[in-house]
Amino acid sequence: MTAELALGTYRCQAIPEAAVRAAASGVDRHRPQLRRRPCQDLLAPALAAHPALRIATKAGYFTAATGADAVNAGVLTEDQAVVGHSLAPDYVRWQMGRNREQLGRERLDLVLLHNPERAHPGDRLALHRAMREAFVVLEKAVAAGHVAGYGTATWAGLEEEAFTVGELLTLAAEAAGGRHHLVAVQLPVSLVMMAPIVQALDGRGPLRPQPGPGCG
Repeated sequence: MTAELALGTYRCQAIPEAAVRAAASGVDRHRPQLRRRPCQDLLAPALAAHPALRIATKAGYFTAATGADAVNAGVLTEDQAVVGHSLAPDYVRWQMGRNREQLGRERLDLVLLHNPERAHPGDRLALHRAMREAFVVLEKAVAAGHVAGYGTATWAGLEEEAFTVGELLTLAAEAAGGRHHLVAVQLPVSLVMMAPIVQALDGRGPLRPQPGPGCG
Protein backbone atom coordinates (compact mmCIF):
# COMPACT_ATOMS: atom_id res chain seq x y z
CA MET A 1 0.00 0.00 0.00
CA THR A 2 1.28 3.47 -0.94
CA ALA A 3 0.71 6.41 1.37
CA GLU A 4 -1.50 9.19 0.03
CA LEU A 5 -0.12 12.68 0.50
CA ALA A 6 -2.37 15.68 1.12
CA LEU A 7 -1.96 19.42 1.65
CA GLY A 8 -3.82 20.99 4.57
CA THR A 9 -4.06 24.77 4.78
CA TYR A 10 -4.61 25.18 8.54
CA ARG A 11 -2.24 27.93 9.74
CA CYS A 12 -0.62 28.06 6.30
CA GLN A 13 0.71 31.58 5.66
CA ALA A 14 1.28 31.30 1.89
CA ILE A 15 -1.68 29.31 0.62
CA PRO A 16 -1.44 29.86 -3.17
CA GLU A 17 2.31 29.19 -3.20
CA ALA A 18 1.91 26.08 -1.04
CA ALA A 19 -0.84 24.72 -3.29
CA VAL A 20 1.22 25.19 -6.46
CA ARG A 21 4.32 23.61 -4.93
CA ALA A 22 2.33 20.70 -3.47
CA ALA A 23 0.61 19.96 -6.78
CA ALA A 24 3.95 20.03 -8.59
CA SER A 25 5.38 17.63 -6.01
CA GLY A 26 2.72 14.98 -6.55
CA VAL A 27 0.31 15.66 -3.71
CA ASP A 28 -2.90 13.76 -4.45
CA ARG A 29 -5.45 15.57 -2.30
CA HIS A 30 -6.01 19.01 -0.84
CA ARG A 31 -7.84 19.67 2.44
CA PRO A 32 -8.89 23.28 3.08
CA GLN A 33 -8.99 23.96 6.81
CA LEU A 34 -10.78 26.47 9.02
CA ARG A 35 -8.89 29.77 9.21
CA ARG A 36 -9.57 33.28 10.46
CA ARG A 37 -9.35 34.56 6.90
CA PRO A 38 -10.74 32.96 3.74
CA CYS A 39 -8.47 30.43 2.07
CA GLN A 40 -10.67 28.66 -0.47
CA ASP A 41 -10.84 31.62 -2.85
CA LEU A 42 -7.02 31.84 -2.68
CA LEU A 43 -6.80 28.22 -3.79
CA ALA A 44 -9.14 28.46 -6.77
CA PRO A 45 -6.48 29.51 -9.35
CA ALA A 46 -4.12 26.67 -8.36
CA LEU A 47 -6.96 24.16 -8.43
CA ALA A 48 -8.06 25.37 -11.85
CA ALA A 49 -4.54 24.75 -13.12
CA HIS A 50 -4.54 21.23 -11.64
CA PRO A 51 -8.02 19.78 -12.29
CA ALA A 52 -6.92 16.25 -11.32
CA LEU A 53 -6.14 17.37 -7.76
CA ARG A 54 -8.82 15.96 -5.47
CA ILE A 55 -10.54 18.13 -2.89
CA ALA A 56 -11.55 17.24 0.67
CA THR A 57 -13.35 19.93 2.63
CA LYS A 58 -15.40 20.21 5.83
CA ALA A 59 -18.67 21.44 7.24
CA GLY A 60 -19.37 22.03 10.92
CA TYR A 61 -17.10 24.63 12.45
CA PHE A 62 -17.19 28.13 11.00
CA THR A 63 -15.60 31.52 11.59
CA ALA A 64 -17.53 34.56 12.80
CA ALA A 65 -17.51 35.95 9.26
CA THR A 66 -18.94 32.74 7.81
CA GLY A 67 -21.52 32.65 10.59
CA ALA A 68 -22.64 36.17 9.68
CA ASP A 69 -22.93 35.15 6.02
CA ALA A 70 -24.99 32.10 7.05
CA VAL A 71 -27.35 34.32 9.06
CA ASN A 72 -27.74 36.65 6.08
CA ALA A 73 -28.47 33.63 3.89
CA GLY A 74 -31.19 32.52 6.30
CA VAL A 75 -29.64 29.14 7.13
CA LEU A 76 -28.69 29.99 10.74
CA THR A 77 -30.21 32.19 13.41
CA GLU A 78 -28.03 34.71 15.20
CA ASP A 79 -28.07 32.53 18.33
CA GLN A 80 -26.91 29.51 16.30
CA ALA A 81 -24.17 31.54 14.65
CA VAL A 82 -22.71 32.56 18.01
CA VAL A 83 -21.97 28.88 18.77
CA GLY A 84 -19.53 28.62 15.86
CA HIS A 85 -20.56 25.07 14.94
CA SER A 86 -23.61 23.54 13.30
CA LEU A 87 -24.81 20.30 11.74
CA ALA A 88 -28.20 21.78 10.82
CA PRO A 89 -29.24 20.41 7.40
CA ASP A 90 -29.77 23.87 5.89
CA TYR A 91 -26.35 24.99 7.07
CA VAL A 92 -24.54 21.85 5.83
CA ARG A 93 -26.24 22.20 2.43
CA TRP A 94 -25.32 25.90 2.25
CA GLN A 95 -21.73 25.28 3.34
CA MET A 96 -21.20 22.64 0.65
CA GLY A 97 -22.51 25.02 -2.01
CA ARG A 98 -20.26 27.79 -0.69
CA ASN A 99 -17.23 25.48 -0.71
CA ARG A 100 -17.90 24.45 -4.29
CA GLU A 101 -18.31 28.06 -5.40
CA GLN A 102 -15.18 29.33 -3.64
CA LEU A 103 -13.03 26.42 -4.81
CA GLY A 104 -14.31 26.63 -8.37
CA ARG A 105 -15.32 22.97 -8.43
CA GLU A 106 -18.67 21.59 -9.50
CA ARG A 107 -17.94 18.40 -7.58
CA LEU A 108 -16.13 17.94 -4.26
CA ASP A 109 -14.35 14.62 -3.78
CA LEU A 110 -14.94 14.43 -0.02
CA VAL A 111 -16.95 16.39 2.56
CA LEU A 112 -16.24 15.73 6.23
CA LEU A 113 -18.50 16.68 9.13
CA HIS A 114 -16.05 18.53 11.36
CA ASN A 115 -16.03 17.41 15.01
CA PRO A 116 -19.70 16.40 14.97
CA GLU A 117 -19.52 15.55 18.69
CA ARG A 118 -19.58 19.31 19.30
CA ALA A 119 -23.23 19.46 18.19
CA HIS A 120 -24.78 17.76 21.25
CA PRO A 121 -22.16 17.11 23.96
CA GLY A 122 -23.22 14.32 26.29
CA ASP A 123 -26.45 13.51 24.43
CA ARG A 124 -25.73 10.57 22.12
CA LEU A 125 -29.32 10.21 20.89
CA ALA A 126 -29.59 13.86 19.87
CA LEU A 127 -26.13 13.73 18.30
CA HIS A 128 -26.90 10.61 16.27
CA ARG A 129 -30.17 12.13 15.09
CA ALA A 130 -28.37 15.31 13.98
CA MET A 131 -25.67 13.30 12.20
CA ARG A 132 -28.25 11.17 10.42
CA GLU A 133 -30.02 14.32 9.19
CA ALA A 134 -26.70 15.75 7.98
CA PHE A 135 -25.92 12.45 6.24
CA VAL A 136 -29.27 12.72 4.41
CA VAL A 137 -28.13 16.08 3.01
CA LEU A 138 -24.78 14.59 2.01
CA GLU A 139 -26.41 11.60 0.31
CA LYS A 140 -28.60 13.97 -1.70
CA ALA A 141 -25.49 15.93 -2.70
CA VAL A 142 -23.90 12.69 -3.92
CA ALA A 143 -27.04 11.86 -5.92
CA ALA A 144 -26.94 15.34 -7.48
CA GLY A 145 -23.31 14.85 -8.53
CA HIS A 146 -21.99 17.60 -6.25
CA VAL A 147 -20.08 15.32 -3.86
CA ALA A 148 -18.31 12.00 -4.47
CA GLY A 149 -18.29 10.80 -0.86
CA TYR A 150 -18.46 11.99 2.72
CA GLY A 151 -17.34 11.15 6.24
CA THR A 152 -16.43 12.61 9.61
CA ALA A 153 -13.36 14.36 10.98
CA THR A 154 -13.31 14.01 14.75
CA TRP A 155 -10.83 14.99 17.40
CA ALA A 156 -12.39 13.20 20.36
CA GLY A 157 -15.73 11.73 19.27
CA LEU A 158 -14.45 8.17 18.94
CA GLU A 159 -12.23 8.30 22.03
CA GLU A 160 -15.09 9.74 24.12
CA GLU A 161 -17.47 7.18 22.58
CA ALA A 162 -19.91 9.80 21.32
CA PHE A 163 -20.16 7.37 18.41
CA THR A 164 -18.35 4.34 17.00
CA VAL A 165 -17.36 3.56 13.43
CA GLY A 166 -20.07 0.91 13.36
CA GLU A 167 -22.66 3.46 14.46
CA LEU A 168 -21.51 5.88 11.76
CA LEU A 169 -21.98 3.19 9.13
CA THR A 170 -25.44 2.39 10.47
CA LEU A 171 -26.47 6.06 10.50
CA ALA A 172 -25.23 6.48 6.93
CA ALA A 173 -27.15 3.40 5.78
CA GLU A 174 -30.30 4.74 7.44
CA ALA A 175 -29.81 8.13 5.79
CA ALA A 176 -29.30 6.53 2.38
CA GLY A 177 -32.06 3.97 2.74
CA GLY A 178 -29.53 1.24 1.95
CA ARG A 179 -26.14 1.55 0.28
CA HIS A 180 -24.41 4.71 1.44
CA HIS A 181 -21.47 6.91 0.48
CA LEU A 182 -19.74 7.34 3.85
CA VAL A 183 -16.16 6.57 2.85
CA ALA A 184 -13.86 8.28 5.37
CA VAL A 185 -13.30 8.70 9.10
CA GLN A 186 -10.54 11.13 10.09
CA LEU A 187 -9.12 11.00 13.63
CA PRO A 188 -5.82 11.84 15.34
CA VAL A 189 -3.35 8.93 15.52
CA SER A 190 0.23 9.62 16.59
CA LEU A 191 2.90 8.76 19.15
CA VAL A 192 1.24 11.34 21.38
CA MET A 193 -2.34 10.15 20.82
CA MET A 194 -1.94 6.37 20.83
CA ALA A 195 -5.36 5.30 22.10
CA PRO A 196 -6.55 4.04 18.66
CA ILE A 197 -3.35 2.02 18.23
CA VAL A 198 -3.62 0.46 21.68
CA GLN A 199 -7.27 -0.39 21.05
CA ALA A 200 -6.46 -1.95 17.66
CA LEU A 201 -3.82 -4.21 19.22
CA ASP A 202 -6.57 -5.46 21.53
CA GLY A 203 -8.99 -5.97 18.63
CA ARG A 204 -11.05 -2.90 19.50
CA GLY A 205 -11.50 0.69 18.40
CA PRO A 206 -11.82 2.57 15.12
CA LEU A 207 -8.73 1.12 13.42
CA ARG A 208 -9.88 -2.50 13.46
CA PRO A 209 -11.82 -3.85 10.44
CA GLN A 210 -15.44 -2.75 10.69
CA PRO A 211 -18.27 -5.03 9.60
CA GLY A 212 -21.37 -3.18 8.50
CA PRO A 213 -23.56 -2.04 5.61
CA GLY A 214 -21.69 -1.54 2.35
CA CYS A 215 -21.22 1.77 0.67
CA GLY A 216 -22.25 2.66 -2.85
